[in-house]
Amino acid sequence: MNIHIARNPRLVVEVVHDLVCPWCYLGVHRLLRILANRPEVACDIVWHPFLLNPDMPRTGMPRSDYVIRKFGGEERARRLYGSITEIGRTEGVTFRFDRIRLTPSSVDAHRLVRFAAREGQADAMVQALFAAHFADGLDIGDPFVLVALAQAQGLDPAATRAFLDGDDERDVVHAENLRAHRLGINGVPCFVLGGRHAIAGAQEAEGLERLLDVALID
Repeated sequence: MNIHIARNPRLVVEVVHDLVCPWCYLGVHRLLRILANRPEVACDIVWHPFLLNPDMPRTGMPRSDYVIRKFGGEERARRLYGSITEIGRTEGVTFRFDRIRLTPSSVDAHRLVRFAAREGQADAMVQALFAAHFADGLDIGDPFVLVALAQAQGLDPAATRAFLDGDDERDVVHAENLRAHRLGINGVPCFVLGGRHAIAGAQEAEGLERLLDVALID
């Protein structure tokens, strides 16, 4: 159901997500598709980091080891990933879990999103990071990969590398992750519209759009 909006509301949509979460990739894809189809809605997206693996080493972990730790074995992971891959295929989202050799720490990727936000490129950066990890199997914890992705979005590579080599925004990422847990957010994605209306999980597009309509008339 679409409700006609006579004016151009400026809606803030907060997205709590992790860049190594396949359900977040699906959820964000659905959200952005909805917003693209609703040009009457002027929207500002605020990206909040969530760390599914807060203790992940900065250099990441071999995928085989991670699968055992996370799912207890390859077979369970294969079933889950197969299901997600099929859902993605029906919605135009590519998952190639077979290409992922390393599960990275997502801290630096989240930092890069915050850096890109300074240039108004956060939305594009989030999409590029998801695709790099899930479609291309790239290590989004590797600074060389992150710099290349940033450059592809028009960011200065030297400035990006200097930022990543430092610790700027690292404490913020961890603080935001802690804040999300204190707010009761224990799973992602979580979408908060207009500061009042929240929905968690990779909701179907219809559910997200209903929440959007509610937020617009509130």
